[in-house]
Amino acid sequence: MELASQILGSMPSSAVPLPLRGIARFDPRKRAKLGSAPIAAQLESDKEFRELVAEALGTGWPELVASLAEGVVPPAAEPVLVAAAAYLTRPPGWVEMVEVARADLEQSAAAAEGSAQEQTLNRLREQLAAQKSSAKEESDRLREQLKAARSEISDLRRKLHDARERARAADARAAEVEEAAQEIKAAAASAGSAGESELRRLRERLADAERQLEATRRAAREGRSVEDTKVRMLLDALQDAAAGLRRELALPSSISRPADSVVSVAPGRQGVQAVPARALADDDPVLLDQLLALPQIHLIVDGYNVTKTGYGTLTLADQRNRLLTGLGALYAQTRTELTCVFDGAELNGPVPVSAPRGVRVMFSAPGQIADDLIRQLVRAEPAGRAVAVVSSDREVAESVRRMGARPVPSGLLLRRLGRG
Repeated sequence: MELASQILGSMPSSAVPLPLRGIARFDPRKRAKLGSAPIAAQLESDKEFRELVAEALGTGWPELVASLAEGVVPPAAEPVLVAAAAYLTRPPGWVEMVEVARADLEQSAAAAEGSAQEQTLNRLREQLAAQKSSAKEESDRLREQLKAARSEISDLRRKLHDARERARAADARAAEVEEAAQEIKAAAASAGSAGESELRRLRERLADAERQLEATRRAAREGRSVEDTKVRMLLDALQDAAAGLRRELALPSSISRPADSVVSVAPGRQGVQAVPARALADDDPVLLDQLLALPQIHLIVDGYNVTKTGYGTLTLADQRNRLLTGLGALYAQTRTELTCVFDGAELNGPVPVSAPRGVRVMFSAPGQIADDLIRQLVRAEPAGRAVAVVSSDREVAESVRRMGARPVPSGLLLRRLGRG
């Protein structure tokens, strides 16, 4: 095939057999590979083409062609080349020459394969010997590890036994300690509540003292003291009470009689604690009207206690807006000092609140509840001033009552605001 493909490349295009003209245009390196089947068919059927290729073979290997023509196969000739030359020149007995060449090739291939197998077998034997040696070393190593592991397991079992004994002793001691701790806990529980109450009270007093100290410092920086503010509030309350008493008694503006110059004990003015003496129920709106009529009264409102009593289904923002709107209208009617306190202990940031005119809005500081801020506001007022606290919280009501303020139920303020 290779020789025929070379001949095709050197032949004129008109002399190339018709079936091989397309193959003759192939690249010389691909011509024998891609056109092997057509070339073989043409060599078999076209005697002229085969003789042309044989002439080229005779030019290249003249001695081989001459020996084959005489029926002698050179002993050193390659079997493949002998078979190709016999096929192309076809001397007498060429078929047997081809078969002999094929037999020589098969024998050579078998010998080469046997040699390769022998080499493979030797290599496998060497690998097997090496693996046996490695397996023996690994087995010896594993035996040593097993021996060490057995010794370690024996030590661990002994340590485990000792640990279990210590654990039993520790459990027994723990049971004794727990029993003693239960007794101590029971004894401490009885005294714990009283101690916690006292500690809480002391903490409240300390917090109030710190806040009062801060307020005093702030007031001092502003050029006045807290006591001056309290005295001014009392003077304003006395002045308003005196003016109201003068209007109620219709006293003359000047003394026209000698007896009028004699000093006597004046009737006591009405205080915040005297209002309930008029036989009014705690839920009667008239009671709140009487309290708001007192001169210089300070009305402190527990914001969320009132909103959750009246309209707790709304959001906190809507609750605040609705209550502050009502308090703004109440201030416009009474001109009373109003302070609304909300619980701000759990707020993450400032709350935008639009406070109506005349209404003071305060949020408790972080770590402080609104109840403590209300007590602080009541405690900050001077003794004798009328103070009312709107809250239905029993604890708040009792504490502000002890401070001299008048507690008012939340429902009373809601009815007053609803009345308009």
